[in-house]
Amino acid sequence: MDSINIKKLAEALNFSTSTISRAFRDNSDISAATKSLILEKAKELNYQPNHYASNLREQKSKTIAVIVPELANNYFSQAIHGIERVARENGYHILIYVTDDNYDKEVNFIRHLHNGRADGIIMSVSGEANDHNYLNKFGAKRLPLVFFDRIYEDIKTPRVITNDYNSSFLATEHLIEQGCKRIGYLVVNKTLSIGKTRMQGYIDALAKHNINFEEQLIVDCSNSYEENSTIIKDALTQLKPDGVFTSVERLAFATYYACYDLHLSIPDDLKVISFSSLEIAPLLNPSLTTITQPAAEIGEEAAKLLFKILDDNQDKNVFNEVILQSKIVVRNSTSDSPEKP
Repeated sequence: MDSINIKKLAEALNFSTSTISRAFRDNSDISAATKSLILEKAKELNYQPNHYASNLREQKSKTIAVIVPELANNYFSQAIHGIERVARENGYHILIYVTDDNYDKEVNFIRHLHNGRADGIIMSVSGEANDHNYLNKFGAKRLPLVFFDRIYEDIKTPRVITNDYNSSFLATEHLIEQGCKRIGYLVVNKTLSIGKTRMQGYIDALAKHNINFEEQLIVDCSNSYEENSTIIKDALTQLKPDGVFTSVERLAFATYYACYDLHLSIPDDLKVISFSSLEIAPLLNPSLTTITQPAAEIGEEAAKLLFKILDDNQDKNVFNEVILQSKIVVRNSTSDSPEKP
């Protein structure tokens, strides 16, 4: 019997070779019935796909690079999980790069990836205060790129974000409704797109409820747990807020530790709400009220946007923005506290 190749298998089934290839990659856009038919015919004809040769012919690495600022944040872990699931369905692997919010690392990673190590990049950015033109210098050779969560507004590429302004507005309003009149906003970098958007929601909610905005109640924190401990303790001692809205998950932890050290009770002395996708938020003492982003879904949508470019030949520079909705999950850290004598 003549050797069977993918073209002959496709002819035997009256399918295209791309359909055969996607079936062997277990691609989600091929029905279970079609996959079963193809696999049965391949077994009958003793056909074995050569994925390595296929990759060489297509000049593809079958790898996606995922660049994130950190891994300790549960949000990014869940987003990566979503990306990996879609990548696996499309026969791809992922490589994870962590910038530690270092812009130079980001630039080096991107340049390194253009040597053929990856077919596309999904990134949450690190250097919004820097010059992003390094991405444009690749010209037509720039790898397909999708932003998620943190983005560069001046780079034209697909992106997946959440409704940060509205979520922050509602989070601040929730604290006000719980009786807070002096609300601190804790942020790592208020110049980042996310930091600015979330801060504006906070400011506008105060204005709606006729609460004066005080610049000093916006507390600039850092990426260092040790530094944050000092910064937050000083803020709680000197500014004496009755509510705190933290823009990122790790600042909620730092606030809990600071309250413990200062013998402040949550929620009696201070109510706390935070952006967080932390699965153990209900188990904290007290349980943490969160603005929960659909992290895994964000990862999935970002990967789907990338595969529209890789598989469907969509223009990699097209502006395609997906906005997903976060939700507030109310728990004990913002519950009503009894009147103090």
